[in-house]
Amino acid sequence: MRNDSRPARSGTLTVLGLVAAGAFPAVGFTAWLLTAIGATVPVAGGGSVPNIFAPASGHAKTLFDLSMFVLAVTGTIFAVVFGLLVCAILKFRRTEANSVREPPQVYGSTQIELAWTIVPVLIVLVLFLASARVIHAVQDASRPPAAVDVTAIGHQFWWEFRYPGLGIVTANELHIPVSDPLRPRPTFLKLLSADTDHSFWVPELGGKTDLIPNHVNQMWLDPHRTGVFLGQCAQYCGTQHGKMLLRVVVDSAQDFESWVRGQQQPAIRDERAAVGRRVFETTACINCHAVRGTAANGRFGPDLTHLMSRSTIASGAAWNTEDSLRRWIEDPEAIKPGSLMPAMKLADADSEALVAYMRSLR
Repeated sequence: MRNDSRPARSGTLTVLGLVAAGAFPAVGFTAWLLTAIGATVPVAGGGSVPNIFAPASGHAKTLFDLSMFVLAVTGTIFAVVFGLLVCAILKFRRTEANSVREPPQVYGSTQIELAWTIVPVLIVLVLFLASARVIHAVQDASRPPAAVDVTAIGHQFWWEFRYPGLGIVTANELHIPVSDPLRPRPTFLKLLSADTDHSFWVPELGGKTDLIPNHVNQMWLDPHRTGVFLGQCAQYCGTQHGKMLLRVVVDSAQDFESWVRGQQQPAIRDERAAVGRRVFETTACINCHAVRGTAANGRFGPDLTHLMSRSTIASGAAWNTEDSLRRWIEDPEAIKPGSLMPAMKLADADSEALVAYMRSLR
C-alpha cells in the first residue's frame, strides 16, 4: 500500500534544509560580528591583535561607520529576499493537491517592474552618496597648523619613517602624538616606495593606502587614544611580505616631545663599545646603514642611530634583544628567510663586539 505522506515529509525536509543552509551562515556571521565590535586582544610587547571593528581614530571611525551602514542596508536586503524566498517555498511548494495544476501565470506587471527598478536605484544612490561623503572627508581633510609631517618609505621588507620638520629618521616603529578632537593634531603621511608596490595599513587607525614607485600618495592619522597599534604591508611585495610589519606608537603630547628630543640627539659614543664601532665602520655595514655622527651614511637599510629605542628588529620579525641581534647579524635567514640583509660571517669576537656596539645605540 502506497504511503501518501512520504512526498509531504520529503518536501518539508527539503524546505527546512534550504532554510537552515541560508540562515545558519547569516546567524553565525551576525554573532561573530557582535562579539568582534570593539573587542581587543592584547599581544605580548604591547598593542593588540589588529581589529577593524575597534576604531581608535576619527579616520578609522568614519570608515567603520560607513561599513556598518552599508552592512545594515545589505543585511536588510538579504533578510527581505531570504524571507520572501522562504515564504514562497513554504506557501507555493508542490503538494498532492496541486501537483497536476499549473500555477497562475503573470504576463507583465507595471507595478512589479517599477518596484524592482526604482528601489534598487534608490538603494545604490543612497550608498553612493554615503560613500562619496566619506571619501571627501578622508581625501580633503583640513590640515591644522599643529599637524605632524612624516614621510613613509616602503622597502623590501621594512619601513623607513622620516620627519622632515624635525630632522628625525627611524624605521619600522612610527611615533605620532595623540590627537584630541577638541585640539586636533593629526599626522599627515607622505607615502613613497623605494622598490615595488607596498600598502600601509594599521586597521585600528585607518584604511589601506598603497605605496607605488614613482608616485606620491597621501594619508593621515588622528588617533584619539595612546597606545601601540599594529599593522603591516597589505600588498604582496615579495618573499617576506608576511613579515613586513609595523608598529605605530601613539604618545601623549609630553611623551612625544620627549621622544623627539631623544631622537634628535646624535648617536651615543660609548667607549666600552669602541671595538664594536670599529668593526661596524670597517665592514659592509656602513654601505647599507646610517648612524649619525659616524662615517656610516647608507640608505639601503634602516637608520641605526637610536636602534635600541625600538622594541623590535627586522621590521617586527623579532624582539630587539641581545640574542635576537646576534642571530640577525650572524644569520638573517634564521629570522626572516628571503630578507636582503646579508649574513656578515664575522669572527666570534667581532660579532660579540658588534652586538655590544648595536646595544649602545640608544
